Amino acid sequence: MSIEDGRSDTPTSPAEALATLMTGNDRFVTGDRQHPHQDADRRTAVATVQRPFAVLFGCSDSRLAAEIIFDRGLGDLFVVRTAGHVVGPEVLGSIEYAVAVLDVPLVVVLGHDSCGAVTASLDALRDGVLPPGYVRDLVERVMPSALAARGTAPDDVDAAVAEHIRYTTGMLVERSDIIAERVADGRCAVVGLSYRLAEGTVKQIASRGL
Repeated sequence: MSIEDGRSDTPTSPAEALATLMTGNDRFVTGDRQHPHQDADRRTAVATVQRPFAVLFGCSDSRLAAEIIFDRGLGDLFVVRTAGHVVGPEVLGSIEYAVAVLDVPLVVVLGHDSCGAVTASLDALRDGVLPPGYVRDLVERVMPSALAARGTAPDDVDAAVAEHIRYTTGMLVERSDIIAERVADGRCAVVGLSYRLAEGTVKQIASRGL
């Protein structure tokens, strides 16, 4: 089976890509997973070229395994992860590569409830003490979201998580001309989703281009 043979079920529009992810998440939640694109034929098909249909930019939390949450397989998702899904040059470059070179139609920002990076930022605001080392840099990058959320829900971690997902979704479009151009002409969309650790469900929080 060639990679082109395997593209018949590959979404090509932002709306199709998002619908495919949400359907896969429904299967994950109900336990009716199909485990698509995880066999030897698929491994062979994608050995020389990749055609992912979505970028998953998410938190590094060990419970946020994108291919499992959305019931996908090899070559489906281009995954970029940092603690608290904080954005830096490496993140922007990686996503721009997926969008411009691999022609991926959807970028997903994936946050989750009880996020440790967001909690640490709220703690730092409350106590006036920043953590040591490079963790401090992570906390400082989440701080704008924590500050915005504190105005309406001072100690609500999940409200701050939602604010940070919105903040990151907007930042990707605002800081990258490549992503912004693709969103403007309809070839790509950036969507923010929040994942519930216990339930396994995802909820849309923000969107640019859909």
